[in-house]
Amino acid sequence: METDIDPRSLIGRKAFDRTGAKVGTVEEVYLDDATGEPEWAAVRTGIFTRDAFVPLEPSEFLDGRLEIPFDRALIRDAPDFGVGRHLSPEQELQLYRHYGLDSATPSGPTPDRDFGKLAGHEE
Repeated sequence: METDIDPRSLIGRKAFDRTGAKVGTVEEVYLDDATGEPEWAAVRTGIFTRDAFVPLEPSEFLDGRLEIPFDRALIRDAPDFGVGRHLSPEQELQLYRHYGLDSATPSGPTPDRDFGKLAGHEE
């Protein structure tokens, strides 16, 4: 996804799946704690008014709409952690697994992606 886009400009935009079918409307954008970059969006699907979290990478923001490269059924089945709250590392890991994405975990089993590890410190 474009990293120079203001995450606030995504809120209220329509989201579409990989076939072009409308999924819903972007309600919230979540930033990565370590980088401050937009990482997840909560999309209000309209079905039972639930929010589905979608990855902003590899999604694209084109022509004023969020295009998500996954099927609508997979998106609608994503874990719903409720909007307006911080996503824990465990919740993020659940989302990465749901979408079959690499969680950037360097082959280690820790779900927190080694946050807090001291640079240059071998274990």
